[in-house]
Amino acid sequence: MRVLVVGNGGREAAIGWKLKQDPRVTKIFFSKGNASTEEYGENIFEESIPELVEFATREHIDLTIVGPEAPLVEGIVDEFKVAGLNIFGPGARAASLEGSKAFSKRFMLENGIKTAKAKVFEVYQDAIDYVKEHSFPLVVKASGLAGGKGVVICEDLEQAEATIHDFMIRRIYGDSGIQVVIEEYLQGFEASIICFSNGEELFPCIPVKDYKKVGEGDTGLNTGGMGTVAPSPEFNGMHYADFERNIMFPTVKALKKEGLGFKGFIFFGLMVTNQGCYLLEYNMRLGDPETQVLLPLMENKLIDVINDCLGGKAPELKFKEQKAVCVVMVSGGYPRNIEKGIEIAGVEKLDTLCLLAGARKSGGKYLTTGGRVVNVIGTGDSYEDARKVAYDNIKKISFDYGFYRHDIGQIVPPKTKK
Repeated sequence: MRVLVVGNGGREAAIGWKLKQDPRVTKIFFSKGNASTEEYGENIFEESIPELVEFATREHIDLTIVGPEAPLVEGIVDEFKVAGLNIFGPGARAASLEGSKAFSKRFMLENGIKTAKAKVFEVYQDAIDYVKEHSFPLVVKASGLAGGKGVVICEDLEQAEATIHDFMIRRIYGDSGIQVVIEEYLQGFEASIICFSNGEELFPCIPVKDYKKVGEGDTGLNTGGMGTVAPSPEFNGMHYADFERNIMFPTVKALKKEGLGFKGFIFFGLMVTNQGCYLLEYNMRLGDPETQVLLPLMENKLIDVINDCLGGKAPELKFKEQKAVCVVMVSGGYPRNIEKGIEIAGVEKLDTLCLLAGARKSGGKYLTTGGRVVNVIGTGDSYEDARKVAYDNIKKISFDYGFYRHDIGQIVPPKTKK
């Protein structure tokens, strides 16, 4: 098989690593890839949808897997299908469940999918007037795509007004902030569940814990993800049953009702409270850095699962009885202003899976190209074993101003009642 993977992050590197282990995959192309994908296949320069359609046709690509959200929202799946090309992912309409938080929230509320109470605003002053009438904390979200950074938990009126101004007036995320969603704040812990879809049913992977805040102890700004742990140490069987009943099954029903069926991935971003699971968001693709801990634990060949889904069959997902921890090393200033072109040292010293996401290779050196630079993944029979592998190895890597959280995968024992 000849496979094209669209994207250039740690997720795409993890996909490449997984595909490389399958002898049926004879060639992997990445658009546009990174330093790690270069080790698993060939990085190409075609990036626009028409260029990728032409490339896939010319190179006789058997399967295309789309990593990031933007091409999905722009309709890459629809264009590939028109050209008769095999591709795994949702069409543009279904991708709007991620591309527009306003559309997504309406979908949830109208279809009885358990989610936080919310209102959508298109007029700046209306949003300002609304937050003046409400207690805090409140959550303010840019409706469009913002790379995982367009969500702010506002502790007071001043912060809420400043955030709405940043999104709607200053347009710090461009047109993504034309609409804002303001919703109630839910107290609990987050969990991520990624499912494969065969167009009729959803097939869940093991739950993952994602660390979104830039600072230790979940402090500071929201990021695309500073690390992950699988399976989530907090998400139990009772939570899963609640998720199925109140979120996953109603989503399957709603997708059919609204004609949004697709063959691809769907990601459920959950908040687990004392009142059960609530859906925070849909992502219509594999998560990053969730993929980096899921694929090392997945026993199935990725091609088999995707082919089953494309054929309308029910894949039987199998995962190892192990734990996985991914620690992300980021550029100084992340998630805001970052410097690029900084040399990365120590990569050759690692003895575990290391994915160079925001990096490129030039003249035998590794140089930074983005915010989330290095993903180091450890696996083991316990969370502590997996953590030790990840942290023992990430310490061997260095680049100017690079940093990472030291509490990824740290299991806090439950408080005992006195």
